[in-house]
Amino acid sequence: MEIAIVDDEKVIREQIKKLAVRYAPDCNVKAYETGEELLTEGKKADIVFLDIQMEGMNGIDTARVLREKQEDTVVIFITGVKEYVFEAFDVSAFHYLLKPVEEKKFSEVFERAKKEVEKRKKQRQETVFIKTRNRSFTINRENILYIENRGKKVEIHTGNEVIETYASMIDLEKQLGGNFYRCHRGYLVNMAHIAEYENDSIGLSNGEKIFMAKERYNEFVKEYMRYLRNGGIVCV
Repeated sequence: MEIAIVDDEKVIREQIKKLAVRYAPDCNVKAYETGEELLTEGKKADIVFLDIQMEGMNGIDTARVLREKQEDTVVIFITGVKEYVFEAFDVSAFHYLLKPVEEKKFSEVFERAKKEVEKRKKQRQETVFIKTRNRSFTINRENILYIENRGKKVEIHTGNEVIETYASMIDLEKQLGGNFYRCHRGYLVNMAHIAEYENDSIGLSNGEKIFMAKERYNEFVKEYMRYLRNGGIVCV
């Protein structure tokens, strides 16, 4: 777990680092004196402890810029002034700690933050980011039945809609991972939605059929059996 601490008080930086390592021995901690230092380095952090009142860029503005670059980062503000709490939530802060930081309160907030990090990581694994000409959004991998190549475009077939976008089949294959199989140069199928298969076609859970390249049949059977043995879900 990557943790960043941003505070212009050295004693606070050292205290938070000591507590973080105590409650997460395997974490990597990097400390910064200013928000500008954190943003300039651009290192991805799972959790950022961020002071609000700092010289130069304050914590609220730092968090606002950070959100644009690292949307999933868990931000915990450190402040000596309760009035800043509402501003903190405006930038989707996970929580805040009041100075002087008490160890008991730190441990409570930190444990919840670690669970939130795992939750967000799992969500990233379950979803894929799709960008079309008119919109950008995430879609759950499980909802994708198959992807069809349409020249410079692809069609993403889900149970509810067909999404057309400019994308590479090779890039999507890498992005979606091992539960998807390239059964034909024009098709990428979600193995969770396979209902049946023959040497030249695959039947899906919604009743549709897509092409299977005959030369890929043997490899497909091996990959599909491996998928099932590893506990793969079949949505039929």
